[in-house]
Amino acid sequence: MLKIEAIFRPERVNAVSTALLDAGVTGFHYQNVTGQGQQRGVEVVTGRGGQATTRSAVPKTLLVTVIADDKKDEVVEAIVSATRSGEIGDGKIFITEVRDVVRVRTGESGADAI
Repeated sequence: MLKIEAIFRPERVNAVSTALLDAGVTGFHYQNVTGQGQQRGVEVVTGRGGQATTRSAVPKTLLVTVIADDKKDEVVEAIVSATRSGEIGDGKIFITEVRDVVRVRTGESGADAI
């Protein structure tokens, strides 16, 4: 089993949800987060005088899901195709191994719990 964590632009949530459902992934959740990557923030014009300031933390969305190993390439491609704009700040995908999963309601574990 693999845990996929993807950070991307908030406006891409609907596209990513659709892509994951099309790939057969039904269990995932999102969180709104802020942070800084290579983008190093954005320039924001504020106030009446139009002063430009740089905000180092930018809003992003964090997607988390656990999938079977054999779905990795399909899920990664679905996320990439739904989020890529070709500009800096498109996001990152982190993939880690999961030893076990337990469904609380039934006590099932492993692949049956996904």
